[in-house]
Amino acid sequence: MLDTLTGFAVVALAIALGWVIGRIDLLGPHARHVLGRLIFFVLSPFLLFVVLAHADAKLLFSALLPVSAIAAVAVIAVYALIAKYVWKRPVGMAVIGALSSGQVNSNNIGIPLSLYLLGSAAYPAPVILMQLLVFTPISLTILDAVTSDQVSLRRTLTRTATNPIIIGSLLGTIVSVFGLSVPEIVMAPAQLIADAAVPVLLISYGISLHGQRVLGTSGHRRDVVLASGLKLIAMPLIAWAVAEFVFGLSDAEVLIVVVLAALPTAQNVFNYSQRYDVGEAISRDTVFLTTIGCLPVLVLIMALLG
Repeated sequence: MLDTLTGFAVVALAIALGWVIGRIDLLGPHARHVLGRLIFFVLSPFLLFVVLAHADAKLLFSALLPVSAIAAVAVIAVYALIAKYVWKRPVGMAVIGALSSGQVNSNNIGIPLSLYLLGSAAYPAPVILMQLLVFTPISLTILDAVTSDQVSLRRTLTRTATNPIIIGSLLGTIVSVFGLSVPEIVMAPAQLIADAAVPVLLISYGISLHGQRVLGTSGHRRDVVLASGLKLIAMPLIAWAVAEFVFGLSDAEVLIVVVLAALPTAQNVFNYSQRYDVGEAISRDTVFLTTIGCLPVLVLIMALLG
């Protein structure tokens, strides 16, 4: 339990440092956008390449993958239907909210918590693969289309295929699946750049919190509450039911998929909302609430299933 709290403390301190930087305006008025572009175009692609390249190919396509996929797709669909057809939200905002409800922080929080709670840092790899090679291309294609002045299928496909996050993820998966050996002269600098991604992302997120109140953006409170509830309550419950009664997984595997489903909203969703200038308040507040709220949820899961 102490190790789990330590993992959360590390994340909280990095975010708090970002808030202080924003409070004293150390990096100037354009810091959020500059750091957001640095993360999106440079740091995240290297991080995802390194993580997936080091992942065990057998684990990437284990039974954990379909269970996690079903749980994520279920809550994403529920949010998207309510946001689009009940609340009449714009498509871009609905996409960011849907990702906030179903895309988990499987990397910078998922990996250390998986190590502390489950005994291995490798378990989040199938979720990382699913999110980056399925959810990310689809969602970024939609965001490209709805935020671009000129929409064409060819242009959208070109932008998706040249998206650095997708390229980094795909290359890392190829290395893992085919067992390729990457020369140290290539992997060492890639690892160096990848190591900067998580702290810079957390600091950037902390900067964005300065001057903002959680649930303070009028008109979007119910979006945040719905996304947070789906993420923290519905998604772990669905993962447990599917793992237990549909796939008949072992007790250990059930615990793994439920813990992964209970992870907070991925900060990459906030990065996407910054990049496309849509739904930023929804992603920011949902990341904040689920990062805090997942701690008691994980404690309860470990007490019941651990």
